[in-house]
Amino acid sequence: MSPTAAMDQVGAHLSALDAAVEALFGEGLAGLSNDEVVEVLQRVEGSARGLTAVGQRVLVEAVERALPGDVDLKPVEFLVKTLRVSAGEAQARLRSARCTGTWHGMRGDVQRPTLPHTARALREGAVGLSHVEAVREIMRQVPAAVDTTKREAAEATLAMVAREADPKYVLAAGMELLAYPNPDGNFSDADRARQRGVRVGKQRADLMTPISGLLDPEARALLEPLLAKMARKGMNNPDDPDSPSGDVTADGLDQTALAKAASRDTRTTAQRNHDALKVGLRQLLGSGALGRHRGLPVTAIITMTLQQVEEASGVVTTASGGIVPIRDALRLAERAHPVLLVLGRNGRPLHLGRGKRLALADQRLALIASSRGCTRPGCDAPASMTVVHHLQEWDKNGRTDIDNLDLVCDACHALVHDGPGGWRTNVAREGSDHPGRTEWTPPAQVDPARTPRVNHRHHLHELFGILHGMIVARDVRELEEWRAEWDPTFEGYRHRRTESGGRGGGDPALGEDVP
Repeated sequence: MSPTAAMDQVGAHLSALDAAVEALFGEGLAGLSNDEVVEVLQRVEGSARGLTAVGQRVLVEAVERALPGDVDLKPVEFLVKTLRVSAGEAQARLRSARCTGTWHGMRGDVQRPTLPHTARALREGAVGLSHVEAVREIMRQVPAAVDTTKREAAEATLAMVAREADPKYVLAAGMELLAYPNPDGNFSDADRARQRGVRVGKQRADLMTPISGLLDPEARALLEPLLAKMARKGMNNPDDPDSPSGDVTADGLDQTALAKAASRDTRTTAQRNHDALKVGLRQLLGSGALGRHRGLPVTAIITMTLQQVEEASGVVTTASGGIVPIRDALRLAERAHPVLLVLGRNGRPLHLGRGKRLALADQRLALIASSRGCTRPGCDAPASMTVVHHLQEWDKNGRTDIDNLDLVCDACHALVHDGPGGWRTNVAREGSDHPGRTEWTPPAQVDPARTPRVNHRHHLHELFGILHGMIVARDVRELEEWRAEWDPTFEGYRHRRTESGGRGGGDPALGEDVP
């Protein structure tokens, strides 16, 4: 095709795009329903993200043709001058193009994107540049020693999370995901022990004392339950005389007073953590426990599998969302009260029922082990920040049985109702993608199709394992197909050349014939 004909085709598409944009500007929106406004907003965002991928493709073409060099500019400067974007925006576009763009080798062969699953999501308009940046940042931290199938499984998991969540959530999930491709990490117990430390600085003129340092996984697991109980919004606020004191689970705590105190609480998370730690230390010193015991009682809730115990390898999670290497977890378990929980084949606890509304402590432990945190898609609240929720409401004959219970944080719990904008919860049926898991059906304002969803945030290890298995199977299948076509020693070899039919001299990697 001649350059003129190619530009005629591309120009026709651009003209149609300009016309569509102009027409949308002229359309009135007053006649749309609330649900339709949300649908239009989402479709416009999807189209804009798809156009980002188109712009990326043109950017790759410009760089491969060395157009910036033709005018003595670096690629970033070229974009700044040509598109009138900031240097930061230009750098972000180039970074995205390098890992999700379609580039070509010296022979013109198409090269697979570094982040292929994220690239597909970008082309489909499911993610934006900020999502790509978040995935790229996490994948940059995957050690080079991790094999290619695990690396791709990690990227596929992040791309799936990015399709359902915001970039900040992708980063948070990615930091946890890093433990699965490389379960034992780059650091040994000795490395962690050498780095541990808490530095208490000199008291300043304003009588404040700086503190800094690094906690090892075991110390963090011990600290998290204290913060979960005492650092909740509204609790132990020294600036509010009506703020409840002690821990949030204490018997007789006035929940109404706590809710009012929380609405008045303007402290930052760091300030709440500080106040909670102060109360905790005060209670510890006043209890006399330090005089009778060699350390703090272990209150962390940790879930591990039998395989992890037998292999003493990998990582486990705490009820507070922390990550603990299996060896540290086993050391904690030596001093903990053992609790045995049997999970069914879907990872859900077996039947554990009760005839009253409030869940038993054992039921909550079972849910902590199986769900690990809030079950609403897009929420990363750990189990320690959740309440037990009836999937079928108690006042609608919902039983307090383990198969009708799951964990929900306070904010997400308020979203479950029958009114406009309310979410619905139910158990995924056998035969679905995630049987036994809690499905959340969003309101039409969030998803006009009202497609049920599950939360992958606390089950990244399962998602990673499933995708890794799919990638391994795909690679094995592709290898077998290639050998069947080109390897005469392979049992299924089917390529038979005749004296007159063979071309020879080709490259099998490009699908060409070989002698």
